[in-house]
Amino acid sequence: MAAFHLQIVTPDRMVFDGLAEKIILRTVNGDVCILARHIDYAAPLGIGEARVTDENGNTRAAACNGGLLSVSGGNVRVLATTFEWREDIDVARAERAQQHAEEQLRALQHDDRNYAIVEAKLKRALTRIHVGR
Repeated sequence: MAAFHLQIVTPDRMVFDGLAEKIILRTVNGDVCILARHIDYAAPLGIGEARVTDENGNTRAAACNGGLLSVSGGNVRVLATTFEWREDIDVARAERAQQHAEEQLRALQHDDRNYAIVEAKLKRALTRIHVGR
């Protein structure tokens, strides 16, 4: 399979910079799969699992939270708020975050302005747990 240059960057580090065959990411409109020779494209990222297949066919999973996906001139850039490889996820910490968010949601009303924030925290925790296991 053909490869393309992929960079995955968060505010605090370069997560990946190399050749990849495929990346699957969650955008705010659903999952997308980027392969070599993809048309130029940009999309805001949602909260979900990402899968990167490198030039040797090895696939790694990660939890990705927000940011931007950009495909331009055959180069693919993921500018993510957070991007954690499966092996870097502390599942016990994510489970504690899940419990805390669920407790907060029970105390809030749907029309409370903090409800959406807490709901996003819960979704991030659930994604980390799913990817980390």
